[in-house]
Parts: sequence; C-alpha cells; structure tokens
Amino acid sequence: MPQQKDSPRRSDAQRNRERILEVALTELSRCADAPLSVIAKKAGVGQGTFYRNFPNRESLVLEIYRHEMRQVAESAEHLLADRAPDEALRAWMDRLAEFAMAKAGLADAIRQVTGAPGGPAKPSPTPVAHAAEILLRANEEAGTIRSGVTADDFFLAIAGLWQLDPHDDWQPRAARLLDLVMDGLRSGARGG
Repeated sequence: MPQQKDSPRRSDAQRNRERILEVALTELSRCADAPLSVIAKKAGVGQGTFYRNFPNRESLVLEIYRHEMRQVAESAEHLLADRAPDEALRAWMDRLAEFAMAKAGLADAIRQVTGAPGGPAKPSPTPVAHAAEILLRANEEAGTIRSGVTADDFFLAIAGLWQLDPHDDWQPRAARLLDLVMDGLRSGARGG
C-alpha cells in the first residue's frame, strides 16, 4: 500500500526534475550566471524542491550536460527501431546538432563549473560516441555508408558544428554541413 502512495510522488518528483533541467538549459544557455532562484521560479518549483534535486550550480550544470548527452545517445536506438539505417543516422545527426548548439550555449556555464580549481571534471562523451558507433555499424551492415568509418572519423567530419553560433540562424548551415557529411559517408558504399 505505501508503494502506491509513493508512486505519484516519484512521478511528480521526476516531472519536477525534468522541468528544472528543461528551464535551466534555456536560462543557462542565455546567461551562464542566471540566478538559480529564477530557474526554480520559471520551472514552477519551490526553492526546497529545487535544492533537493540540485544542491548547487555545479550539480545542475553537470546534470544538464549529462542529461542532454543521454538524450542524444538514447535517441540513436529509437531512430534505428523506426527508420532505415541511413535515415536514422541523418536524423540523429540533426539531434546531435541540437545538442552541439545547446552545449555551445552552455559553454560558459560548463567552463565556470569545471574550470574552478578542485571543481568537477566535465562528463565524458562516451555515450554519444557509442551511439555513433551503433548507427555507423548498422549503416555499414546495410551497405548505406562506406565501410570502416569510425566514431572518431565521424566526429572529425562534423566538427564544423561546434563552429556555428548557437545564437544565430544555425539550422540551415548545420543541415548543409550534415548533408555534405552524409553524402561523403554514402560515397563508396556497397549498396549505393
């Protein structure tokens, strides 16, 4: 019986946490020094709820980064389940571009948190690299991209994403860049 009472609270707590992360991503992308009280208010949670989830700015910023990375990584398998491998890869590249722009917007906040002496380290991009490998291998097996492309090759090829200004009209430029990369991956594919 107590578990039934706890379930709604847990789902409410999860929704509160997700809402805080969503608002914090927006606010900290606009201004690395956005007051935590403003983030809590815009997320519709009290200070107590906010600080139970994120006791300090560092924990909030790092969790936003981890959360966004997880979302990008998890989207790879979902896309592969619903689309052809090459369509999944191209759609995932768009999701990765969104992550790159969010990360660029958060760059100052991440630097403030991880650059302080004794501060926490920036989380490893391993989940995103693993997702890229899954997509690349699925495409290689389907014959939709050239063989032998590694995640490192892929990230070097799309490195231009991190040169785009997140406050500018970055979507058309990102789409052109990613289309070029996709064309290059397809060149020499056994299926095409």
